[in-house]
Amino acid sequence: MKFPARRGARMLFAAIFAAAACLAQESPGEHNVAAPDYLNPNFFTGCGGQQPNPAAQPPPAQESVPAMPPGKLPEEEPPGGKRVFGVLPNYRTASSCEEGTPINARRKLNIALKDSFDYPLVLLSAAYAGLNQLTDDDPSFGQGVKGYAHRLATNYADQAIGNMLTEGFLPVLFHQDPRYFRRGPAYSRWRRVFYAATRVIVTDSDSGHKQFNYSEWIGNASAAALSNLWEPDDRNASANAVKLFEYVGTDAVSQILKEFWPDIKHKLFHRGDAMENCSH
Repeated sequence: MKFPARRGARMLFAAIFAAAACLAQESPGEHNVAAPDYLNPNFFTGCGGQQPNPAAQPPPAQESVPAMPPGKLPEEEPPGGKRVFGVLPNYRTASSCEEGTPINARRKLNIALKDSFDYPLVLLSAAYAGLNQLTDDDPSFGQGVKGYAHRLATNYADQAIGNMLTEGFLPVLFHQDPRYFRRGPAYSRWRRVFYAATRVIVTDSDSGHKQFNYSEWIGNASAAALSNLWEPDDRNASANAVKLFEYVGTDAVSQILKEFWPDIKHKLFHRGDAMENCSH
């Protein structure tokens, strides 16, 4: 999210398997799932009082439940909801319980699309366009309706392009996870601030290792370079360097907000749970 510049079920115990197998032997017509191979029916001879006759029973239907591959995990609502303070897209945020579970390219792009084209971004871009008009940023745009429309379009373009690069295309290219994994109140306040701010430098790879956040820096550098196409007043190396650090800095601030938003929401509005619950 760019601000002003442009972001199981577990296996049952063997005893429960045994009880299920007993029920299956007593009422074979009600159960169509075969017991596992290692649970030989002879083992349960005393379980219904008699030994079942395999020849007298129809072969049970074999049903297999395919395992859900990485990246196909069900999407959960981000901690604190879909928007921070009702306006800032929060789709990139995930519970720390999900850390180490990679997502596929499609889901990465879906996160970027949601963060880039959520309707509050239009309102946010409109507000920044008004501020830029008051301070006469990009004077070549002029004033009036035409100047304001130009600033609105460029502000939105900066945000959308930056998000798509840093959260979508480049994480796919570099095999990095674009999500921000929230820590929650189990950690000290300053530790959470430090962690959130430094995720623009360190991120998770799809293999679960920590590495430099190439997607963040190369994506934002590319967004700053592309902005030269529609912002003619700042076409120089120093201005582009400033833009890069603005983009990265605002991403760091946004992640601090995302870290503490569930706490704020719970305290002020008595909604949601600030704690990270990994029991489900």
